[in-house]
Amino acid sequence: MALRVDFPSYRRDVIFRCFKWDPQVGDVCTISDHACVLTAASASRLSRLAEALARETMQLEAAALERPDLHAELGIPRSLRRVLSRAHGPGDSQLRVMRFDFHPTLDGWAISEVNSDVPGGFAESSALPQLAASYVPGARPAGDVAQALVSAVSERLGSRKRLALVHATAYADDRQVMEFLASRFAPAGFHCALIAPDHLRWDNGRAVSIAHGQEGPIDSIVRFYPAEWLPALPARSNWPEYFATPTLSCNPPSAVLTQSKRLPLFWDRLGVPVPTWRSLLPETRDPRDAPWRHDDTWLVKPVFGRVGEDIAWRGGVARKTWRRTLFRVYASPRHWIAQRRFASRPLTTSGGPRHLCIGVFTLNGRAAGFYGRISSLTVIEKQAQDIPVLVSEARSR
Repeated sequence: MALRVDFPSYRRDVIFRCFKWDPQVGDVCTISDHACVLTAASASRLSRLAEALARETMQLEAAALERPDLHAELGIPRSLRRVLSRAHGPGDSQLRVMRFDFHPTLDGWAISEVNSDVPGGFAESSALPQLAASYVPGARPAGDVAQALVSAVSERLGSRKRLALVHATAYADDRQVMEFLASRFAPAGFHCALIAPDHLRWDNGRAVSIAHGQEGPIDSIVRFYPAEWLPALPARSNWPEYFATPTLSCNPPSAVLTQSKRLPLFWDRLGVPVPTWRSLLPETRDPRDAPWRHDDTWLVKPVFGRVGEDIAWRGGVARKTWRRTLFRVYASPRHWIAQRRFASRPLTTSGGPRHLCIGVFTLNGRAAGFYGRISSLTVIEKQAQDIPVLVSEARSR
């Protein structure tokens, strides 16, 4: 539904209150003037599905960790494979935040992927719905992911602890995420060190910050730096310790195994029943075993792609892009997957038809909040708009 707001004022509130510092990609504003209002029944169904997916995903991850023979086929970089094959820290004791991306289709809900390593959307699933709910009578936010994370860390550690918010400090997009989380952790009594991943050192495996003015032991790590990027850090950082540290972490880097979009190729070999994944994920194949080059009902996507980057199908991208994709997939097929395209069901808005993605967050297996994006394109990519997801308080008949 369209928000009845003075949009320039609303946009300003989103920038400053919801930490959306640069709500523009090229000429496109990435803040929607609409809200997505779900029925309580729909919200409950999506939450149940996400929780089932989270259980299955953790079982898959545990099984994949014990199968180093499959890690190369998952597209895991060689340097990470060496670390994953060694003894590692207790994953069950760490915090796990995941985001499952759902899409309404002509055949019901479908899922495109899980962001199980460093999911984005904390402010958009916490502060943005709270702001939008003040303009939508009879609707409420569908959870608060950031507050759930603060509560989970507090329950494990208590307050007055030192928290490392690890991110690529040169990028404003990443910084705004961590500034938002710091704004939630600080009132709960945490000292937040916003640092780069190579600002951590290790004392008997435990994390210690060496960042200027923020030196000292770290009680918990919240990482917003993809695990597959860790090998690019200087050797002096001893980055493999991220995989073994007993310091409470969200998320442990072993999540890279389930971040790989090639994992569905090995469900059967891992011996883990995944009925929810099978019912929601479109058919997924190795690109060498799918007709994507000639059949436009198939697409290809990179194993560790994010924000819809580099997704391509015949006739769906510019010819130059298509030729480049053909070469890249041919050169490195283990870094790609092929997937059947689903028929996205567009929503009717005042600006025309829009395609919706609802990311459902889970924290330690429990649904914690919703994150929404809409686009005039069928692929939800970097130019898509953030849309607050609310739940109707009206009773269903």
